Amino acid sequence: MTYEDLDSDLVNKLLDDGRASLRSLAEELDVSVTTVSNHLSDLEEEGVIEGYTPKVDYDAVGYDVTAVMQLKAEGSALPEITQTLKDHRQMISVYEVTGDYDVIAIGKFKDTDDMNDEIKSLITDPDINQSNTSIVLNAVSENEQFELDTE
Repeated sequence: MTYEDLDSDLVNKLLDDGRASLRSLAEELDVSVTTVSNHLSDLEEEGVIEGYTPKVDYDAVGYDVTAVMQLKAEGSALPEITQTLKDHRQMISVYEVTGDYDVIAIGKFKDTDDMNDEIKSLITDPDINQSNTSIVLNAVSENEQFELDTE
């Protein structure tokens, strides 16, 4: 490992084990604990690392219906619509996109009745011109992160 790759290597180690101690990271990267601590602080301050959270298996806790919503919206209402979706606790991803639709939102629900109720309440906004909802049959890959390139 070169020192230039330290930040990427540090991020990659945390992707492997987000609970790794500073000491174990320092040993694996062959640098001091202080160096790891300083680089972690810098990465957090720069917004590269936004937090340390558990990876939740929503299926295991009863949210086994995933819905993908595509919405067409009035242009001026787009920020309000995306904020409403973002603020909804069961929406795990909200994107403004190009193409036939303006917004794609992905939500997790306990069952189809829960999904139906939540989606109906979300898309009653008169600025939503059209919606299309798909139910995920099989999540082949979900919430994956990838390692950063190093030289």
